[in-house]
Amino acid sequence: MTHVIDGKRIAADIRESLRQEVTWLREQHGIVPGLAVVIVGDDPASKVYVRMKRQACEAAGIASFHHELPGSTSQEALLNLIAQLNADPAVYGILTQLPLPGHISERAVLEAISPFKDVDGFHPYNVGMLSIGEPLFPPCTPFGVMELLRVEGIDPRSRHVVVVGRSNIVGKPMALLMLAAHATVTICHSKSADLSALVGAADILVAAVGKPRMIPGDWIREGAVVIDVGTNRLPDGSLCGDVDFESARLKASHITPSPGGVGPMTIAMLLQNTVKSAKRRHGLS
Repeated sequence: MTHVIDGKRIAADIRESLRQEVTWLREQHGIVPGLAVVIVGDDPASKVYVRMKRQACEAAGIASFHHELPGSTSQEALLNLIAQLNADPAVYGILTQLPLPGHISERAVLEAISPFKDVDGFHPYNVGMLSIGEPLFPPCTPFGVMELLRVEGIDPRSRHVVVVGRSNIVGKPMALLMLAAHATVTICHSKSADLSALVGAADILVAAVGKPRMIPGDWIREGAVVIDVGTNRLPDGSLCGDVDFESARLKASHITPSPGGVGPMTIAMLLQNTVKSAKRRHGLS
């Protein structure tokens, strides 16, 4: 029988553990981890994500510094704000919500964040550290996938992991984390030939391509573990993943739903990276 992985429950357990750790840091060491979130413009999805992150911070006892800037904000003004946050001792993590308006260079902004406050794991320094197997802050979504597997007792060692998607945010770092866990990894993308055969060879499938129900159940190998990172909004307003859940669950041994699978883990791992940053700065890690 297929086991549906409950990302909401696992994320809630992580947040509760972090709440206790933050209480210990505050009461025993006078340290209050703080996360600064910067949003530029009026993208509705970004505003929802930022609100969820802010609520999660408050519930865990992490200080939340919210900076909401108009879409007309210049790149120079944004970089000046990031410089201020880099220098602020109360801020242990900085997150700039993507996407940014077209007139602002995403790369320039990500490079401006101190790598030691880059709790999203997107700075080139942290990408490089990840590539050599020594990540300072792993990107939150792939990090959340690895934590889901750990909690469920699924070891990627010596297994064939197929990652569908090659983004800098999920696909590429996912492959690197799996390699560090001693998996054999195949990355697929829009130019891959015979995608169905590649997916069918997976012991562990990670779908992160951003196309609703692109992967049908009959592509899935019997007994495979299916991790669906996608969250896609359909014309009727409902959400679905990159995998056709109902048909895939007939083949998979384990599967994440979407929503309710990987999504909650992303925010939980963001909080974990923020607490790690605070402990690291004070020599407690």
